Amino acid sequence: MSLLEIENEAKALSIQERAALVTTLLDTLPGSAYDVSDEEVAQRDRELEEGLVEPLSQAEFVRRIELERRA
Repeated sequence: MSLLEIENEAKALSIQERAALVTTLLDTLPGSAYDVSDEEVAQRDRELEEGLVEPLSQAEFVRRIELERRA
């Protein structure tokens, strides 16, 4: 069965079935290399709110990641 056929079969499922399938598939992917705690998220949010750090646009974030990967 091709990927396109699988996609079409999945699209024919009910919302609940698709959600269950997505959950199952996501569980098969490797975990993130980075583990960020709720405390770190809160700290970074405070830094943004207090103007201690400058936010990045999504485009700038992607640009920097691509530069890192080339290095």
